[in-house]
Amino acid sequence: MRNLLLLLCAAFYCCNNTAVNAPTKTEDPVEEGDNTSLPLNKINLPDGYEIAIYADDVENARSMALSPTGTLYVGTRSKGSVYALKDTDGDHKVDKKYVLLEGGNMPNGVALKNGDLYVAEVNRILKWSDIESKLDNPGEPEIIYDEYPTEKHHGWKYIAFGPDGKLYVPVGAPCNICESEDPIFNTITRINPDGTDMEIVQSGIRNTVGFTWHPETEELWFTDNGRDMMGDDIPGCELNRATTKGQHFGYPYCHQGDTPDPEHGSKRGCAEFTPPVQTLGPHVAPLGVEFIGDSFDGEVKGAALMAEHGSWNRSKKIGYRLTMVGLDADHNSTGYEVFADGWLDEESDEAWGRPVDLEWMPDGSLLVSDDFADVIYRIEYKG
Repeated sequence: MRNLLLLLCAAFYCCNNTAVNAPTKTEDPVEEGDNTSLPLNKINLPDGYEIAIYADDVENARSMALSPTGTLYVGTRSKGSVYALKDTDGDHKVDKKYVLLEGGNMPNGVALKNGDLYVAEVNRILKWSDIESKLDNPGEPEIIYDEYPTEKHHGWKYIAFGPDGKLYVPVGAPCNICESEDPIFNTITRINPDGTDMEIVQSGIRNTVGFTWHPETEELWFTDNGRDMMGDDIPGCELNRATTKGQHFGYPYCHQGDTPDPEHGSKRGCAEFTPPVQTLGPHVAPLGVEFIGDSFDGEVKGAALMAEHGSWNRSKKIGYRLTMVGLDADHNSTGYEVFADGWLDEESDEAWGRPVDLEWMPDGSLLVSDDFADVIYRIEYKG
């Protein structure tokens, strides 16, 4: 009984301590769910698709990176851990979990290059060389860069290596809405694998926690979380496309390509900035994004698929789903629609899961992390 009381007290403290910080962020820290009996039957998928649990007991599962040998690396935000997950018997279910890092400073981002694991904390990038050979005892990482800002507001990072071999690292706005004197804020940067030559490549981005490169053009595409406190219905979040280096996407002056900010919009006009490919739902908090390839139904091939983490302070919740943006031959949007939903009970306005990141498997199935239900799902097309 004493142990049960201690556990209940610890859970109460954790959940309430996390919730205190929620009003400061679009993508808020929330208490975690129970993954022991998740209602997967409530998830609505197109005909021919199936969803199952690929890994459970993955507390606060966030960004993912898959190695050539099939090891899945998973970062966290509130947990401060980094995991390595393995399906050793090939049954599409993780049966081995390694904890590579504990007590990290929001180690959300994970990326792999030449067998080395890179992890992004708030202000620094860590590297474990030849990580596959030492999962049982990874040791201390090398710090390859530690000059990013220490502000935690939008300080957690998604990272990935681009076609140019450089590591791309975003730096979110240190506020809901503000002009920042330091040009490093509201940007996507890149560095060499050894941490040298940091440079800003794109600006005017409030908070991207997901990006990828188009498989044909190698152009950078990214999601962006819109600002708060302009009401339930504006501004919409964004899916953006960077066609050249050095573009500005509007923040903090203009939102969704056509909506001046009430505080800063008089300083610069929306026509100065690169508009989004598609305005998304208001406050849906889009995170991971991937392009759909041959393994899914041909009707959705080529679309940009996104994980919407969900709103935190909208009077009626929105998001908590996977959506997609269809693209024409010139990569203009042909529409924005839901691919999978059901994590949010719209009648009760309560959610039991929150999609975060997307990762393709070699067999064509899709992994989806969920930091609320503490699981990773596997979606497969069998049609």
